[in-house]
Amino acid sequence: MRTLSLLILPLLTMVAFCAVAQETRPEEKVVPNGSDGLELTVPKDDSINTKKPEVVSPQEIAAPFSTFRIGLGFIYDGTAYKQSAVFKQQMDSMNLKLNATTKLRDFRILGSGVFRTKRTLAWKFAFMYDGSANAWLVRESGFTIGVPELWGHIFIGRTKEGFSMIKVMNGHSPWTNERQMALDPIPILADGIKWFGFEPRTRIFWNLGAFNDAISNGQGFSTFEWQYVARVGYMPIYDKENQRTMHVALNLRYGKPNNGQFAIKSRPQSNPTPFLLTSGSFAADRSDHIGYEIYYSNKRLTVGSEGMVHRFHSNNGEDHQFYGGDVLISYALTGTTRPYKTVGSIYGFVPVRKSVFKGGWGEFEAVLHASTFNVNDGSVKGGQFWRITPMVNWYLTRIIRMEFTYGYGIFDRFGLRGTTSFFESRIQFTVM
Repeated sequence: MRTLSLLILPLLTMVAFCAVAQETRPEEKVVPNGSDGLELTVPKDDSINTKKPEVVSPQEIAAPFSTFRIGLGFIYDGTAYKQSAVFKQQMDSMNLKLNATTKLRDFRILGSGVFRTKRTLAWKFAFMYDGSANAWLVRESGFTIGVPELWGHIFIGRTKEGFSMIKVMNGHSPWTNERQMALDPIPILADGIKWFGFEPRTRIFWNLGAFNDAISNGQGFSTFEWQYVARVGYMPIYDKENQRTMHVALNLRYGKPNNGQFAIKSRPQSNPTPFLLTSGSFAADRSDHIGYEIYYSNKRLTVGSEGMVHRFHSNNGEDHQFYGGDVLISYALTGTTRPYKTVGSIYGFVPVRKSVFKGGWGEFEAVLHASTFNVNDGSVKGGQFWRITPMVNWYLTRIIRMEFTYGYGIFDRFGLRGTTSFFESRIQFTVM
């Protein structure tokens, strides 16, 4: 408890300090800083060239060669369970016991800025304490280079591969508390280069990346020696004025697992819960992954779905195929719609019109999410999990979010089918 207090108190002080820095001044321009939809502001005047740094906001200054912006994130979870007798039997078979718990999911510090160059050149750095790994880790860090000649940007460094919209979006911004289970075989980060863009006339967007583990080898997310990723899509509808958007995309991925082996581990969309879908290590000399994504928004309503197949191939052993997907319905109860960003081709953070600290109620969002992941194929019997999740998100301010989540899960493994209910809550602080 004392350790948690030491984390929370400085954080709350920083949040209070940064709360006033959320509005962009009229004399600033906004530039992208990565494919996750985050943006930075740069003064239009020449103050960035002055010897004395100018304070753009309490969290951002304009120094002689670059702006500098500091950000942070904090997520803390609480989870309780109601388990059927069969589910408890399954947990006994895995030598697991699920008890109500609270847990720090992560705490991260971020630095970012834009260099004073003719061509857009932005940088970012993130350092995160991972509550699951109990370790400090370097997260998304690198450089974004503007290439208007190619209708987009190039990112070099440690970043998200680009497979799936929900895995490109900033981890603090999605509708649900956790990403769907079927995405767990895709590493959260990779080191390499990617080109992402949007051509407004045709409304075609793309994300093409090439990555390897030359730097990240040995880190928990580095499960592939190398991988190539393509996300290509089209917007049949893009009507900003009437708040109507339709987005469809195809995801492709080809890679070489480390040391000719791979192991799938997936949580049931609950970070404090242990890995329940586990394949164990199996031979895999290469893998290919294919998926779709489709989203439609009409003012307050958003409906979306993503599905994927992961295929692993062995030169001297069994091939394996695992599949999963999800369906999402979101409704903005208070009328504020989540913006769509053509930089990265993703949805952004929910804007808050009047925070609870200024006499308002903030914003409320109701979400219904259903998902499944099957890790059974041939000699691999990792199980299958289905989950349906109704939840409510309360955005008290632009930087404070609370989540109230119920999940009903069905677990099929060891020749048994057990059920459990998840009762979850989350508090999240995001200053980006």
